[in-house]
Amino acid sequence: MMSRGWLFLGALLCLGWCQVSQAEVGKLVCFYDARSFVREGPAQLSLAELEPALNFCNYLIYGYAGIDAESYKIKSLSPEITYNRQHYSHITALRQKYPHLRVLLSVGGDQDLNAEGVADSSKYLSLLEQPESRNSFKASVSAELIKYGFDGLDLAWQFPKLRPKQQQGALKRAWSSFKGFFSSSSIDSKAEEHKTQFATLVRELRVELQRSGKQLTLSMLPHVDAQLFIDIPSVMSYVDFVNLGTYDFQTPQRDPKQADLPAPLYAMYDRDATHNVQHQVEYWLNNTANAQQLHIGITSYGLAWQMTRNSGITGFPPIPDTEGVAPAGRQSGMPGLLSWPEICDLLQQHLGQGKDTDNNHLRKVGDPTKRYGIYAYRAAGDNKEPGIWVGYEDPTTAAIKASFAQSHGLGGVAFHDLSLDDFRGQCAGEKYPILRSIKYKL
Repeated sequence: MMSRGWLFLGALLCLGWCQVSQAEVGKLVCFYDARSFVREGPAQLSLAELEPALNFCNYLIYGYAGIDAESYKIKSLSPEITYNRQHYSHITALRQKYPHLRVLLSVGGDQDLNAEGVADSSKYLSLLEQPESRNSFKASVSAELIKYGFDGLDLAWQFPKLRPKQQQGALKRAWSSFKGFFSSSSIDSKAEEHKTQFATLVRELRVELQRSGKQLTLSMLPHVDAQLFIDIPSVMSYVDFVNLGTYDFQTPQRDPKQADLPAPLYAMYDRDATHNVQHQVEYWLNNTANAQQLHIGITSYGLAWQMTRNSGITGFPPIPDTEGVAPAGRQSGMPGLLSWPEICDLLQQHLGQGKDTDNNHLRKVGDPTKRYGIYAYRAAGDNKEPGIWVGYEDPTTAAIKASFAQSHGLGGVAFHDLSLDDFRGQCAGEKYPILRSIKYKL
């Protein structure tokens, strides 16, 4: 239990920043993947091409830094970019042209990988367990932020993920949920301890960063169970805001045999009741009185599965018998993921009139209910040509979700990611169309 002294300190700290946080309604937090700076070809996002987006963003979250497994100090995941080429300094210097902008450095984000190329949660948990490790992390964070001029730190902490659930009927799914209540130890045997220790780290970081006027935020990653790892009332007492991982509920990596809408706004029939934006928002609202500290996550990309002949021809989700990730797009080069301009290009190649004469196209299916999301697909061919099914956001669905954030009194939207929006305006002539649609609605 937190001592009275720490509670009093928390109240004093809150006097300095809670009023500002509560006054900022309709915030747009923009995530920027620094890897896009060195991508080859048309997916490379230069600083000059990044700048138009900064007119719309209140916060720019630079992703990602990592943690050294031995010293527990913060480290660059791309030192050849951030240090040798001074990318950190170039990014934070943009505030001279955009003085309204705050630039935060994010740590984790599922980009801190182990030797097998998998997001490493073990060192993020072990860091929490010892005061010496936390102190090393805090000191290195403070020095890094001051040296490169960041306005604060974003904790995209790599907790262990929930395991994918098999598609089940209602009774079987209810039984699995009941069993899951007793099986959290299979995810992390010390989850309760880590929950308390993470709250301690957040409190200690707030005290450390407050000395230099830096901000502290939390970004929840998809499939991390907040009930297991986040003491919400305590953590929210010390962070400026929380970006909720309300996207990627279904992915081709986690659900290779069945495609489904990645980020429905509301619960869908005969699906996991937690896999929607509304459920995640309501869970956090039930544990905090300050809705304005919460931002919902909206993406600029689509998740793509490969359809087979057994996947059917209607495209109506869920799609059975898929074969995992679809091939990478021509620009982004990431299997199972298509950027908005890649999707837009494929949609424009659909000739319509009930007959498709181009094998490289997508047929869009809208959502008149405005509750679940849109998708596009191309069924597998008669000669065993694989098909593709993509669940995605476009400017219209992103605006609907921004309206949802407004109607629930939330602080705003966390946009993932600037580098996957149409930053050149190649689709419809307008740069950053999804980002713009969110900002205009907010």
